Amino acid sequence: MPKPESLPAFYQQHFKQLPPAQQLDVGQANVFRLEDALAPSAGPVPYSRRDFYKITLIRGRNAYHYADKSLEVNGPTLLFLNPHVPYTWEALSEDTTGFFCIFREEFFRGWGSPSLIDLPLFQPGGKPAYALTAAQDGEVSTLFEKMFAEINSDYPLKYDLLRNYASELIHYALKLRPSETHYQHPDAKSRLAAVFLELLERQFPIETPARRFGLRSASDFARQLAVHINHLNRCVRDTTGKTTTDHIAERLASEAKALLRHTDWNIAEVGYSLGFDEPAHFNYFFKKQTGLAPSAFRRL
Repeated sequence: MPKPESLPAFYQQHFKQLPPAQQLDVGQANVFRLEDALAPSAGPVPYSRRDFYKITLIRGRNAYHYADKSLEVNGPTLLFLNPHVPYTWEALSEDTTGFFCIFREEFFRGWGSPSLIDLPLFQPGGKPAYALTAAQDGEVSTLFEKMFAEINSDYPLKYDLLRNYASELIHYALKLRPSETHYQHPDAKSRLAAVFLELLERQFPIETPARRFGLRSASDFARQLAVHINHLNRCVRDTTGKTTTDHIAERLASEAKALLRHTDWNIAEVGYSLGFDEPAHFNYFFKKQTGLAPSAFRRL
């Protein structure tokens, strides 16, 4: 999988030039009208991870492809994308408009906010898109207009204001989430299951064939979490309705699909990166999970 797209590479891709040096400083941010990044000379958006976070207000009919999923949005939508998941985007209509802002983790670090990856909006496997009503579109547009005006001002503390506006966008989306998504774990069993799922997700994405998936079994996770395997299995099954083995297999299959679809690694390299020493073992696993051989899936 290609290296994450850097901020300088992003500017070269979309604008054919770099911004002022201060906007490339670690922790700085920038804001754009989406139309300005859609010039014919910009070229297609590559499928890759980025080394920055992105919040987008997009209108029109558009498609996002991220990890092994595809998402089509139609109408005003607020999207949250993070450095941990590769993605690309394509316009499906000619009326695409909107805004987006980009920033690195350091932009919020030390300001009393939780880590961005701890927020549900940016967690791998979380919900990245929020459809907006016309009224909500107006409210979000106002925030982006303020950000756009501020980034072009000479106010010396403008990045503090930009941080506040970006934080307001995050909280705006959080308030759109159903109340059950803010569920607090009521007991030790559900907390342990949540920690297991988080640890599983942190193994991904696999970026090179040489970087192998390390925790392949329930016993591996039990050792890592310093609990007995039977206790871990019981907590995960009681909380999620699936076994630890089911979760591991499903996540491995999901990553295998992404690697087969979006890399040029051969099938043996894909299998090896996911912990299968023998291609035959990977072929058997993938066909059991998906009903297709890896080679057949890649041809789809």
